Amino acid sequence: MSATENESAGETPPPKAAPEKALPYATPLRDLFGSRAAEAVLLHLYHYGESYGRAISSDFAISLDSVQRQLDKLENAGVLVSKRQGRTLLFSWNPKSGLTEAVKGLVAVVYERIPLEKRPAIFPIRRRPRRKDKPQ
Repeated sequence: MSATENESAGETPPPKAAPEKALPYATPLRDLFGSRAAEAVLLHLYHYGESYGRAISSDFAISLDSVQRQLDKLENAGVLVSKRQGRTLLFSWNPKSGLTEAVKGLVAVVYERIPLEKRPAIFPIRRRPRRKDKPQ
């Protein structure tokens, strides 16, 4: 019986598969900072240097609201700074905060434990534009 026949017969279609998570396992950052969003924000910023909420949300399949709340918490703590680029709020590490280096060091330990072959799956999208003189 096809999906349309199931629906017309009053049966509900099978549930869609959940989106695949970018990070297939929990890291110690999740336990230390208390959320999957904190883990995603810190790893994403460590990898790319700067980012925005929607990029982190889509890469890690986490709700945008929880990512934005985490970005706000880290900015209020002085670890991150933000700047407006058009309509987008771009976050980066705060170079003036003494706390930033300690947090980055902690994230570096976890990041370096992610196997090199798994990093492209976790951070799949190139965020910087390609150099003009670089061959395609």
